[in-house]
Amino acid sequence: MVIRTKKVKVAAVQTMPILPMNKKATVEKACHLIEEAAAHGAELVVFSEGFIPMFPNWSMDMQNEGEWSDLLTEMILNSIEIPGEETMILGQVAKKAGAYVCMGCNEVIDHYPGVLYNSLFFLGPNGDVISHHRKLTPSHRERVLHARGNAEDLFHVVETRIGRIGGLICYEHLQPLFKYAMMTQGEQIHCACWPGWPGFPPPGRSNYPIIDTMSRAYAIEAACFVVLASPWLPTELQVKYDKEGYAGMKNAHWGFVGGSGVINPLGQYIAGPLTDSDGIVYAEIELMEIIRRKCYIDPVGKDSRWDVIRLDVEQGIFAPYRTGFPKIKQEGEQKGAPESSQLQELKDQIQKLNKEVARVKANK
Repeated sequence: MVIRTKKVKVAAVQTMPILPMNKKATVEKACHLIEEAAAHGAELVVFSEGFIPMFPNWSMDMQNEGEWSDLLTEMILNSIEIPGEETMILGQVAKKAGAYVCMGCNEVIDHYPGVLYNSLFFLGPNGDVISHHRKLTPSHRERVLHARGNAEDLFHVVETRIGRIGGLICYEHLQPLFKYAMMTQGEQIHCACWPGWPGFPPPGRSNYPIIDTMSRAYAIEAACFVVLASPWLPTELQVKYDKEGYAGMKNAHWGFVGGSGVINPLGQYIAGPLTDSDGIVYAEIELMEIIRRKCYIDPVGKDSRWDVIRLDVEQGIFAPYRTGFPKIKQEGEQKGAPESSQLQELKDQIQKLNKEVARVKANK
């Protein structure tokens, strides 16, 4: 159990991945940023949504109908498995830094190469993946690109030496029941991972008020700390890429507005929001403030009414196979060998049970 008076230094990373899409170069950049944050004393380092290899910033332009699928193919080839080679590389850096890391990524599954998830994974200071979340509700055009997570993806809050940590992605923060499921797990530090997009120039709309409002609301409703991470791109590059496209990604808006910061249980920024530069936002948080805030309002504790209304969550994992992934035979593996081995093992167990039953009857 974490010490409730503990002070923890956290960091929200505001930057862009390496473009054009390059998971190796982006992972290397992330490693340097983790090292930099840890050198400044950060015990938790949070990255934005889809940081590896990038947030899918392109349009479904049917005048050039093959473009989006070509780009999606490129993204799948630059996405990562969890756990996998890239999580091991980042884990080694996290272990050396002695820090926890929350990383946004696009996740692939080896068995199903067309399936792409919008995911978060959490690394511990031992270098291992300690928790994992897949976005349950891909938004807007993401529905064409990303598969949906399962019920288990809501229950990923993990107890650590710096507090109970969890996270949601982008518009999941607009889903009241998703948020409540997270809050009931006693979350103390919430990682709010956003794409920082779109921020159209005036008189166009901006997503920033939603990023700001919903992140602050989460802190108030959950009475927890929120570490908000969102990417940012200079205005001159936004204008340039809007006009010319970038790295083959045309007909898309490049208004990545940032807004990263750290929010206390009162919904107040204690660091940030950073909206005018690339950088890392740091803050020292004290978990005692959570207790103090819950003296006034505790929506999942003394101020809840579980006897009147409560959350019903469908349990189980939904997959093409009822028992999960099938066993894939390897090259050179004798056909039918695994099944024969299992069958023989089962026969041996039945034989032992029969002998035991016979022994008991004889003793009677």
